[in-house]
Amino acid sequence: MGYREITIKLPVGYEEDHLQKRIQQELNVSDFSYQMEQKSLDARKKSDIHWLVRVAVFSDQLDGQDRIPVPVLDIPFRKRNQKIVVVGSGPAGFFSAFVLQKAGFPVTLIERGSDVGKRSAGIRTLEHTGSFDPTGNYAFGEGGAGTFSDGKLTSRTKNISREKQFIIENYIRAGAPEEIRYMAHPHLGSNNLKKIVKNLRNDLIHIGGTVLFETFCRDLKIRDHRIVSVITDSESIDTDYCILATGQNAYETYRMLIGHGVAFRTKNFALGCRVEHPQELINLAQWGQKELPGVKAAEYRLTANTPGSLPVYTFCMCPGGMIVPAMPYEDVNIVNGMSLYLRNKKFANAACVAGVSMERLLGREAAPMQALEWLNNLEHRFYEYAKGYQAPFCRIQDFIDQKETAQTVESSYPLGLKPAALWELLPADISHSIREGLKVFSRRIKGFETGVIMGLESKTSAPIQVIRDERHLCAGFANLFMVGEGSGHSGGIISSGVDGIKAAMRIIELSN
Repeated sequence: MGYREITIKLPVGYEEDHLQKRIQQELNVSDFSYQMEQKSLDARKKSDIHWLVRVAVFSDQLDGQDRIPVPVLDIPFRKRNQKIVVVGSGPAGFFSAFVLQKAGFPVTLIERGSDVGKRSAGIRTLEHTGSFDPTGNYAFGEGGAGTFSDGKLTSRTKNISREKQFIIENYIRAGAPEEIRYMAHPHLGSNNLKKIVKNLRNDLIHIGGTVLFETFCRDLKIRDHRIVSVITDSESIDTDYCILATGQNAYETYRMLIGHGVAFRTKNFALGCRVEHPQELINLAQWGQKELPGVKAAEYRLTANTPGSLPVYTFCMCPGGMIVPAMPYEDVNIVNGMSLYLRNKKFANAACVAGVSMERLLGREAAPMQALEWLNNLEHRFYEYAKGYQAPFCRIQDFIDQKETAQTVESSYPLGLKPAALWELLPADISHSIREGLKVFSRRIKGFETGVIMGLESKTSAPIQVIRDERHLCAGFANLFMVGEGSGHSGGIISSGVDGIKAAMRIIELSN
């Protein structure tokens, strides 16, 4: 059977028969099958917004042509006796545990938070009453912080095709929409993620894995540079290899590891706030119309590099989404963004952050522990100002003008807003840079200055990074791995999942 790949330009809102007719015209075939390879929206010209679709076409009427095979992650199975403990159930932790269990290791996955059902109930209670649940919140619990996010699956990491394909295929088997195979900017949505992480957990248990929720890794027992057991609140779990995928919220874990001599260094990170606008405003600015048939909601990605300022950019843009209270601990106040699969809520939001180093913020070199304490104090400062979980806010134009906002505003944030001189709550260098960045963004997107800026966005990236050797191991340790966002070596669902898989594959190699 012949095979050919072609790219076709299609109008928004096209029907399936339109695509089939275009394939017939392009290749002059009548009997064929096809598979979507990539689909991206081209909105560079508002007068000509369209889809670019790349399809693989199969037909006896086409000349023969070899197709590049889909990359496959080869997981060699044999019965193995070495015990594995994985700490943290986010993408890095889950996929490392899943791969290792598939390879024949007995794996125990522990998670300090609750399962996704109980976690969802804790979040509902928080948003209705302001009562914080330490085991059921936006930061900790089944699936990690990413469970309650937009669920973006984009990644700029190179040479990860096998690992990425493994993640995508398992998400689809667990209930993700098929389109994540081919969309240029795929996302899952939090409503889908809640079902997906539960199904993945059941898959892990079905092949023999053990999952323990509300199980906090309090300490590690170390002998001769090896982790021999993981100490929880209720028991000691022996292990031959330990993978830590605890995320960047777990300050106690960082402190414990530093106390045991695990080496970290500070690194550049990002800090800022969330901005929010009516989604219709973003649609009009990006498309020239309030809606497009067959397209959920308009997105944006903005950057600014002004002289004398830190680089400023938007991150984790959530079209048709909500701003949520993302604090990992009761006495801090931070925000994040999320959206559901349909992206059909009233507001659009994004992180608006400045890239910075801790050394620049402090005016001196900083040890990893000092960086964590500094950031934790800033998160607590926002809590003290609000006397709880209201989000300090002002209008974007008022932030630029350094003028507090007097009037009330409508927002998706569930726990209320508190007027603030937001620029004074942030470090001066960050505040100045974001102000200059907002001026640039307001020139690029019509009406951007009419939006709202609020809260502290402190989890875009980690301020410290574990030092790993060429085998992926924590430097100086024979069987300890740290992966995912908390390691400082990855960020986002795909890159964190890949980081966990690479650690798992390294353990398979070391055990042979």
